[in-house]
Amino acid sequence: MRKILLAAGALLASISISCGGGQAATTPTPAAAPACVNASAPHKAYVVVTHLDGKTVQKCVGFTGDQIGAEDLMNKSGIEYQSQTFSFGKAVCQVDNDPAQFTQCFTQGQPYWLLFTETAGGPWTMAQTGYTAVNVPDGGGLGWRMSPPNASPAPTPAAVKK
Repeated sequence: MRKILLAAGALLASISISCGGGQAATTPTPAAAPACVNASAPHKAYVVVTHLDGKTVQKCVGFTGDQIGAEDLMNKSGIEYQSQTFSFGKAVCQVDNDPAQFTQCFTQGQPYWLLFTETAGGPWTMAQTGYTAVNVPDGGGLGWRMSPPNASPAPTPAAVKK
């Protein structure tokens, strides 16, 4: 019984702390840079996913060559994604389980995923090919941004946290 009461007290204390305990809410602390998959590798590349609601997911992947292919980077990152093949190459239709379901990548009037690349320290640049034709250099990033239909200018992914 005592263990149950102690656990309940700890739970209530954590709820009170995380909810502000009746005090004004504070600004959340920015998330720290993610730990890298294959962290001992000499080079690192990043995947940044920014959802329509602004939620961002970032993963880091270590690799050994001068660059890493975007498909390999996505696979090693562990971020869930689905793609379809088009004349320009593969296009990503779903990233991080968003949208929850789809039958085709680019449904007219619906949000869709935009692909961006970033060289170390540079700005995001919209990719001009399918993601399988993209190579990411050491310190670079692969960015996915869910875009509202007809957005102008196209929204870019969140900044890479290194």
